[in-house]
Amino acid sequence: MFRRLLAVILTLGVILGAGWLTLRRGDIAFEQLEPVYANADSRYLAFGDDMRVHFRDVGPRDAEVIVLVHGFSASLHTWEPWVDNLKRDYRVISLDLPGHGLSRCLDNSQIGPVQFVETINRVANKLEIDRFTLAGNSMGGAAAWNYALAHPERLDGLVLVDAAGWPRTETEGGSRPLVFRLLEIGLARRIMQDLDLSSLIKGGLEDSFGDPSFVTAEMVERYGTLARAPCHREALLALTSSQDERRIATPEQLASITAPTLVMHGELDNLIPAEHGRQFAAAIPGADLKLYAGVGHLPQEEIADLSASDLRAFLTTRVHGVKDVALEAVSGATN
Repeated sequence: MFRRLLAVILTLGVILGAGWLTLRRGDIAFEQLEPVYANADSRYLAFGDDMRVHFRDVGPRDAEVIVLVHGFSASLHTWEPWVDNLKRDYRVISLDLPGHGLSRCLDNSQIGPVQFVETINRVANKLEIDRFTLAGNSMGGAAAWNYALAHPERLDGLVLVDAAGWPRTETEGGSRPLVFRLLEIGLARRIMQDLDLSSLIKGGLEDSFGDPSFVTAEMVERYGTLARAPCHREALLALTSSQDERRIATPEQLASITAPTLVMHGELDNLIPAEHGRQFAAAIPGADLKLYAGVGHLPQEEIADLSASDLRAFLTTRVHGVKDVALEAVSGATN
């Protein structure tokens, strides 16, 4: 405990010593960000005059639908390996949550699972999609299981990838990346809000992979640059400062989830322990569990082919296979 506290104090000292004015960085307008981080598949859903959500919608229009939701401080770019794999056979929708990626902020005083559930629902409604499989990573995983509780009638399947929301024990916080521990300290948040945090972002990303070599300069720049979109830093800090107000998963709540569920988790996840994945799988009736040795917090990137293959197998056997059997039974009964 003393060593962790000392590391936090020393890091704050380095930031202060380097000079707040020297490290200070301003916002970057969306007009500058969109030519770099949007592509031909990018679309926007308006929530108001100045509020809109960025999403991408690819694959066959008549195929089964899967919706992908990223984690804290990330963006839909984290799903690109899965999108490339799945879009031949599935309609794949990936989105930037409010205050992330190229999405504008909504109400940062309300940012969290409820707002994210509503965002997912609005995108699905806009695209006139009645049913879909929902996959979420980390904070997006928390949004996904909350969506399953709020809208069970819309889900064909649920996929939790290193999902957040299981209560953390007192002994589980020490291995988390330093940047996350700093963001939990009010004074550190205020100091860090307008600073260039590239070194901390790089360290946090390296700690998020079992193999740190997955972290590239381009990835670090993307995380740091998109965080400088107007009001995004305020949104991220609001999320870290409201941790005690987040909805915590309980076995009693999760027992009501009826959608076929796949839980994926990297065994070397330094942010959310693999034990949390086991707990989610045990609490959700009939859930499948895939634990990945040597893998960190982002299996969809670190073992893209293997995790996508496991997802395809789940969709074939547990989600759409079940639907096909049911349809055949109905067809046989009417013939």
